[in-house]
Order: sequence, then structure tokens, then C-alpha cells
Amino acid sequence: MTQAPDTAARRLVDTLVMNGVDKVFCVPGESYLAVLDALADVRDKIEVIVCRHEAGAANMAEAYGKLTGKPGVCMVTRGPGATHASIGVHTAHQDSTPMILFVGQIALSDRGRGAFQEVDYREVFGGLAKWATEIESPERTVEVVERAFATALQGRMGPVVVALPENILHDAGGPAPVRPVVAAKAALDPAFVEQVKARLAKAERPMLILGGSGWTDAATDAISGWAERLGLPVALSFRRKDLIRNDHPGYAGDLGLGPNPKLVARVKDADLLLVIGARMGENPTQGYTLLDRAKTAETLIHIHPGAEELGRVWAPALAAASDNSLAALALSAIDPGRTWNEQGATAHADFMTFSSPIEVKSAVNMSEVIAHLAEVLPEDAILTNGAGNFAAWLHRFHRHQARRTQLAPTSGAMGYGYPAALGAKVVHPSREVVCIAGDGDFMMSANEMATAAQYGLGVIVVVVDNGTFGTIRMHQEREYPARVIATELKNPDFVKYAEAFDAFAVRCEATADFPAALAAAREAAAGGRPALIHLITDAEQIAPGRTITDLRGA
Repeated sequence: MTQAPDTAARRLVDTLVMNGVDKVFCVPGESYLAVLDALADVRDKIEVIVCRHEAGAANMAEAYGKLTGKPGVCMVTRGPGATHASIGVHTAHQDSTPMILFVGQIALSDRGRGAFQEVDYREVFGGLAKWATEIESPERTVEVVERAFATALQGRMGPVVVALPENILHDAGGPAPVRPVVAAKAALDPAFVEQVKARLAKAERPMLILGGSGWTDAATDAISGWAERLGLPVALSFRRKDLIRNDHPGYAGDLGLGPNPKLVARVKDADLLLVIGARMGENPTQGYTLLDRAKTAETLIHIHPGAEELGRVWAPALAAASDNSLAALALSAIDPGRTWNEQGATAHADFMTFSSPIEVKSAVNMSEVIAHLAEVLPEDAILTNGAGNFAAWLHRFHRHQARRTQLAPTSGAMGYGYPAALGAKVVHPSREVVCIAGDGDFMMSANEMATAAQYGLGVIVVVVDNGTFGTIRMHQEREYPARVIATELKNPDFVKYAEAFDAFAVRCEATADFPAALAAAREAAAGGRPALIHLITDAEQIAPGRTITDLRGA
């Protein structure tokens, strides 16, 4: 095979290789065939994963970014390909995940004519991405792509969209890349660390809250050990439950949807909140009701890599723009001269009680199903989910014991979990990956089971089937009791669906049957065969501790 010439397409691929890209998730398109051709020359360095829908490809790339800390790379064609992929860009933005979406584009000479599949990507993605641009000069290809890597990685991490005009890709590509992009990172001012130390020494009810992206294992180990030595209660932000081990003696739970009421009370009562990485947006603050602006001006110490997030909603007592890991390493050296061991122990005991299985009046008890997963899966097993009330059972009752074991969209994106699980298996083929998906959630990306079969990705999906869009049904029953409309679902036979892809599949209708079903699915997955467990649940148990009957009665 002859090698592609030094075109802009070739320079783009050279830059990917230089920056350590080893996976590209795509749906092919004629608008960027030149790039695909250039990728053919680097098969030994970059694996191209062909997906069945652009949303799936983008979500796999987003999951790659979460797991590796490097930009996940997705390639799609122009127009509908790009708009299909926009959901993954939105998730990467909300979740602060590094990602680069390359989009094929019409020829520069045709812009503004309403050409076939023409889209102004700067306009469409301007509010979704950190940066949306178009390569307009082929000799600047490397410059633009390197800036895309830097933008995705620096400050608050996030997605970048780069449009690739078809005619540009065939022109001479200009200078070759010289070295990989090294992200610039800000550290804490030593004077700021001293201010934190002084305030912590005076605090009677302090609390540490961690969130965000870009964390290193060394930093999480350091901040976790520091909190343990001081007896600090530690909470994690929405869908960041894998930042520290959940058996940490001070771990108090996560500030997500349906949090422990005792955790909510503890945060409200704190006289010092040391927040690293978390934006403290709508969900972690329970619709902006958890904190009080007047109080945060006295009690909140907010550290975040994006300066634009500091003071955005809450006026802090102290604020610093810093890389999360560098900040954690600096703060973990503080000795305030006192400890809060009783508070940390009480907070953890409250978490353990809240995350223990509960009784339900139905054949399948989801809290016990989730508890069983924790009992039999290895600590480094990766669990994924999309959006829906089914996820509340996973987030409340699963106790994470290792970093990078949770893939869940803070954007609340349905259909995320299964593509994310496939992305995770591509990144970590030796680790077990289990997706928990609602019936409505799974059907939004069930076509990617074809991708799982094509690449031999032994991922398990547990389809929690209650025949309804659970989250909307819950709100519907609360606001308009017994007036059910547009939330009921007629589902396929998921076992037959999975078997059509030669996947292992089993139907499960009782809690007692789940262990055997999971064991069989794990055996199939270990051999590289996709697996599905069709778990029949009761819509009456609409959420942990909530039933439709109770909602109607209220």
C-alpha cells in the first residue's frame, strides 16, 4: 500500500499520532475520506472503531476522555453526522471531559450557498464546545489541531469541534508537528494555602467536597489520606463517586439526585466548605437551594481550574484558579493542628446506612441487585449508565472502591451508558464492564450492540425494564396524579434482540434469579461475547423509597 501524501489530511493524522492518540471513534463519511485514507497508514498506531450512529461514536469518545484524561477523538461527516454527534459534545462540556470532534465540511468555495448538508459549525457548536473552528488554510492544519488539544486539556477541560473543508484536506499540509502538546496547569499560591490553613484551624464543622475532572491517582490518594488523618467528612459531587474509595472512614456520600438527607443537612450546617474541582451547579446544590450566598461569602473556599467558574453563582470567601490535582497535593500538606474524627466517622456511618439495601414490595429489588454486583465484581470493574430513574438505584447503593470505575453523564443524557461501556472496554479490554440501562435509555443506543459484536467487546448490559420513561413518569405522577400520557413504553423482546447479534441474553424476573443470570453473562463476556440481562421490574417502585401509589396519594 502506498502512503498518503503530505496533505492537510496527512498532517492532521500526523498530529494525532504525535499526541498519543491510539483510538478514533467514527461513522465514516465521504466528506473526510482523505483523513480516513491517511489513517490507513497508521493502523499500527491508531485503531479506528466504526460505530453505528454518530451519537454512539461521540459518547464512546467522551468515555475515552473520562477514563484516560486525554482527549477522546471522534470523526463524523457533515450536516446530520455532526448534529447527531452534538449530544456527545454537550455531555463532554457539562462533564468537563477532554474531547475533539472532527467534522467533514463542504468545500470552502461553496460556503454560504446552502450547499448539500451545509452547516456553520462555529455557530452551531459555539455554545456547546470550548472552541469551534474550521481549518481554512491547509498550511495551518497542525497549528489548529495542536490548539484543539491544548484547549481541550487546559483550564476546565472540555470538547473542541474542528470542521474539515473537503477541498482543504487534499492540499499541501504545511509544517509537520514537532512535539506533543503539553497542557499548561496553574498551581496554588503558597499564600493562599496559608489562608486555607488558618481558616481550617478555626473551623468547627468543616467539610471537603471534591469533583471535576483531570485528577491524578497521586492527587486523589494524597487528598484522601489527608482527609482521613484529619477526620474530615468528605462528599463527592454529582456522578463523581469514583474519585475516592467509598469505604473511606470520612466518606459522607455524593451530592447528586436524591442525596442522603443527612448529607444535605451536614453541608448546610458546615462552617467551612473546602470545594476542589466541583462547580457546585444545579444538581450538586439541589436546584441552587443547598447553599446560601450570604453564608458562602463567609464559609466557601472554592478551587477550580476554570477561573470563569469562580464566583459564577456563589460568592466565595476564598477562591483560586488551579489544576485540581496540583491543588490537592498542596493542600494535603496542611496541618491545621486539630482533627474532626468524630464528625468524619458519623458522616460515614450515615452513608453506610443510606447505601444499604432497602425493602421493596416487588419481585425484583434493585437495591439488592446493585449490592450483588458489588459483592461479585472486581474492585476495578467499570459501571456505566445513561439517564433515568433506574440510575438512582445504582448511584445510591453501589459503593465504588477504585478510580475510573464510574462513567455517568452529569448532562443527564439518555443513551449514554451503553456506548460509554463499549468505549471503556476498548480502553481497558481486561477489565469487566457493566452497563445499567433503563428500557427507554437502552433503546436510544441499542444499535451499538452491532459495534460490540463486530469488535468482540464483552460488555454486559442490564436492561432494567419497567415499561415506562421512569423519571418523567415520576414527575408526571407528582404533578398530575394518575393522568398518564406519553410515558408508557412497548418494548421488544430484549433477549431475542440481543441474540440477533449473537450476544448472550437471559431474562430475569426475580431478585433471587439475578446472581445466576449475572454469572452466566460474565462467563460469556469473558470470552469476548456481548451479554444482556433483561431485568423485569415494576414501575410501581419508581425510585428508591418512592412508589407511584405514594406519589398519587401525596
